[in-house]
Amino acid sequence: MSTAKQSTSPPASAEGQVELAIGGMTCASCAARIEKKLNKLEGVTATVNYATEKAKVSWTGEIAPEDLVAVVEKAGYTAKLPEPPAAEGGEVVLEPDADVELRSRRQRLLVSTALTIPVVAMAMIPALQFTNWQWLSLTLAAPVVVWGAWPFHKAAWTNLRHGTSTMDTLISMGTLAAFAWSIYALFWGTAGEPGMKHGFEFTVERTDGSGNIYFEAAAGVTTFILAGRYFEARAKRQAGAALRALLELGAKEVSLLRDGREQRIPIGQLVVGDEFVVRPGEKIATDGVVTEGSSAVDASMLTGESVPVEVGPGDVVVGATVNAGGRLVVRATRIGADTQLAQMARMVEDAQNGKAEAQRLADRISGIFVPVVIALAVATFGFWLGTGDGVSPAFTAAVAVLIIACPCALGLATPTALMVGTGRGAQLGILIKGPEVLENTRRVDTVVLDKTGTVTTGRMSLLDVVVATGESRAQVLAFAGALEQASEHPIAQAIAAGALAEVGDLPSVQQFTNVEGLGVQGMVDGHSVVVGRPRLLADWAQHLTPELERARAAAQESGRTVVAVGWDGAPRGLLVVADAVKETSAEAVTQLRELGLTPVLLTGDNAVVARSVAAQVGIDEVIAEVLPAEKVDVVRRLQSEGRTVAMVGDGVNDAPALAQADLGLAMGTGTDVAIEAGDLTLVRGDLRAAADAIRLSRRTLATIKGNLFWAFAYNVAALPLAASGLLNPMIAGAAMALSSVFVVSNSLRLRRFRPLNAS
Repeated sequence: MSTAKQSTSPPASAEGQVELAIGGMTCASCAARIEKKLNKLEGVTATVNYATEKAKVSWTGEIAPEDLVAVVEKAGYTAKLPEPPAAEGGEVVLEPDADVELRSRRQRLLVSTALTIPVVAMAMIPALQFTNWQWLSLTLAAPVVVWGAWPFHKAAWTNLRHGTSTMDTLISMGTLAAFAWSIYALFWGTAGEPGMKHGFEFTVERTDGSGNIYFEAAAGVTTFILAGRYFEARAKRQAGAALRALLELGAKEVSLLRDGREQRIPIGQLVVGDEFVVRPGEKIATDGVVTEGSSAVDASMLTGESVPVEVGPGDVVVGATVNAGGRLVVRATRIGADTQLAQMARMVEDAQNGKAEAQRLADRISGIFVPVVIALAVATFGFWLGTGDGVSPAFTAAVAVLIIACPCALGLATPTALMVGTGRGAQLGILIKGPEVLENTRRVDTVVLDKTGTVTTGRMSLLDVVVATGESRAQVLAFAGALEQASEHPIAQAIAAGALAEVGDLPSVQQFTNVEGLGVQGMVDGHSVVVGRPRLLADWAQHLTPELERARAAAQESGRTVVAVGWDGAPRGLLVVADAVKETSAEAVTQLRELGLTPVLLTGDNAVVARSVAAQVGIDEVIAEVLPAEKVDVVRRLQSEGRTVAMVGDGVNDAPALAQADLGLAMGTGTDVAIEAGDLTLVRGDLRAAADAIRLSRRTLATIKGNLFWAFAYNVAALPLAASGLLNPMIAGAAMALSSVFVVSNSLRLRRFRPLNAS
């Protein structure tokens, strides 16, 4: 990552805030070190996020941003100030640094794997040990230990220069020690003699090690750790995808209206005050005010509200929403970074950066384990040298300490459990983004459920048909469906779909007319039919009967939308339309309660609708009439009450709240923005998968912890043998293999995980 400074940078100021892009971090302890260095500056408050590789820094006093960059670089890492704002309306260019780094890691892993497999095979299978096989092992292992492990060596050198150590230090020392001793054994010991074999002698005795090589340990450890780092980096790469998905939502071109003529221009050329045309089905280019025309606007992607909003002259519209009805002329009031879409992008970024990153368990333990192992290796060498046994036995014992402590099983502990757990999750429609997600599932006690698209289907559907006395249900549906089929309004489409499903082919329509904001009318089978709001029927002297009026009032009290149908001068029936509750939602809420979670329904809908839905699925706590920007505040308020919050949602408006929550679960049937902002994705769109996702995550976390415990227990148990000089290299190799087999076997148990609703 480049560390070049910007050509223009802000001067030192009394107070300010900046976000630095940090490079060179290899573990969570790196983030902690940078944070500590920055916070040592007077007046500076900094938080460093390892997952997003960013540092949010605020300060009071005369400090220039370059001073902050210098502190980070002095600590051995890279830092970059944010790019200066693009010219007004210019497009945001996303740097490809992360993609390049990921491809580099993948290439390093693939090459190392290809070279390591034959090295390990020859060392472990005596039948493959042909004459002078050890020299081929040297040839294949050398690139792995030098080039493949270069990131570890580089990090270890940086740590050494700054007087610290991480797991990289131990990996580098262990692999280099194993490699160096193997070269010593080949050139100055007896391991280089033709016909040398690796025997499996399970004895405990002193040895000088000059006849043994450890190329398979050096190359194997390197490749295992590279695999773990690659999968971790791939998960981290998704951190910024929510922002990219948000930017993709906006319109790319706009029909500018100037001097009565339309002209297509790039969205970047639009300025405040310009008027532009939005045709049916098009996205509204930017935030503005309607100056001409009326229509229904589908704002569900931003607000989560399933019912389209009727707009006319003077009404405010939001960029990226979709015009579902007639032609609109809109005057731009906000563009670029000032739009609601851009503000939501900033909210997602702020929520992600402010999210406390769970440190990897191995890194936390390594803060103590690594220095202890290094000190023990040095002490072992000094002790045996002092006993007069000579340099070779002393060095053998010291190298044995480093080799036995080298985290082979530790390198498998997290990746294997994660790969098996996420693989099983994918089979069940659950996508887990990374290991840092898992710890949060254990602590969650409250689950906030977005209503539209999560608890409900998110689509308008025909729920009921109420007919006047003496009328035919089939005829009411046929006439209404025929008219509504010609309309583009989402409610009309729901009625048409319901009519088609129940009565089949619909009659033809003549003289179709759309009455903006009220409904439609036309001739069907010789009858003058009116479908729309009761007010439209009243304009034609078709007033609802007391029976129909009671049904209308009851439906509206339940938060449903009512459409009236009439023809030939009389009202004939009512069509009740609403966003239907998913069949599995009530069962899902029960399963969440059984996991010890308190469900909360959160929606931008009115309180009547929200309470009706909550009653159907068994939720007691309801938070309704919440604006998109307020959903983050609701999550923060619940967190401030001491709750650990999981959020389940599917809309763009849910993305900031998903990022802010301790655990974000995105419905895979929702928008890309929500999916990228969440920690877990539920591919099927079935809310029952939320309970399964939490159970699977908790099970995977428990497996990782078990793996880590046994990996360290093996090291701790074997270290005294190595330090005493009694560890036969073959026993060390076998022990390492057995510990790795145990870790893999333990992880594979996750394949037996079954969902609660499995038959």
